[in-house]
Amino acid sequence: MTALGYALFDTAIGHCGIAWGEHGVTGVRLPDGAPATTRAHLQAAFPEATESTPPAEIQAAIDEITALLRGERRDLLGIVLDYEGVPEFNRRVYEIARTILPGRTLTYGDIAHRLGMPGSAQAVGQALGHNPFPIVVPCHRVLAAGRRMGGFSARGGVETKRQMLIIEGADVQPTLF
Repeated sequence: MTALGYALFDTAIGHCGIAWGEHGVTGVRLPDGAPATTRAHLQAAFPEATESTPPAEIQAAIDEITALLRGERRDLLGIVLDYEGVPEFNRRVYEIARTILPGRTLTYGDIAHRLGMPGSAQAVGQALGHNPFPIVVPCHRVLAAGRRMGGFSARGGVETKRQMLIIEGADVQPTLF
């Protein structure tokens, strides 16, 4: 995926980042603690891109993401993603994950079944762990077996995942240990 530009934007969970190219969003970055760290990660992932003012369709995506993270009901399905370089299996997983509405969850096994590949829950988890579009591809809405939180690769790990689910109104179980 080739990005032309990127921008940082403030949300209820911190400064996120977005990169874009000619064919849509090429990457989304959840907060890394400090805006400078988020910026550095975007620069490393998209060295050809420059920080710039987002074009209208990307600003609209930012507005939707920001509203979702404020607790407004937004599905983000209108955001165009550039899947260039994304493996076919991962793309199929991401397309299914995008159908999970705010406040709802599926398990890795549920997605595996929807793919017609029961028994591939671990592969689904690996694909979501490499998701270049977190929030837009809502990997935080995918839980482990038994509806446990499972993992989450963003800064803050499972607690960030839990916070995002609570913001969206999902029924999440407290962590006991």
